[in-house]
Amino acid sequence: MDPTDLVLEGDPASGLVALIAAAADVCRKPLRHAVVTLDLDSSSTVEMTSLDDILERGDDLRLRLECRDPDGVRCEHQDLELEIYRSGKELNLMVGWWDQPERPMLWQGQHPVWMDGSSGQRCAAPQDAAPLEAFTRRLRALLS
Repeated sequence: MDPTDLVLEGDPASGLVALIAAAADVCRKPLRHAVVTLDLDSSSTVEMTSLDDILERGDDLRLRLECRDPDGVRCEHQDLELEIYRSGKELNLMVGWWDQPERPMLWQGQHPVWMDGSSGQRCAAPQDAAPLEAFTRRLRALLS
């Protein structure tokens, strides 16, 4: 099994990726999202039954959210990278624009923190921050 195929019917993770895509669709309208897994080997994918299984093993879950406009045209400049991980008992999310390291990234734990994509230093939120903050708050609430 290709680890990027987590949306296949019968795959235990398909509920998770559908949940993530739906949350992104709601918060980043009118864009539509598909979720591609990163950094999982096929044995991890086969054994995975939930996000908790991945995080309890100490693995982070890295995903790419691929975007399309309402007509189905790819919008690569809107693609996101999402990392889900635990720090202690807290669920944390990191989200940034895919292949755009010069753009700020968002850390969402108990509150949002914007960081410079190059240095990791705290910075002001970009003008288009509201949809990403809404997405991370929604997703964190759904997954917690």
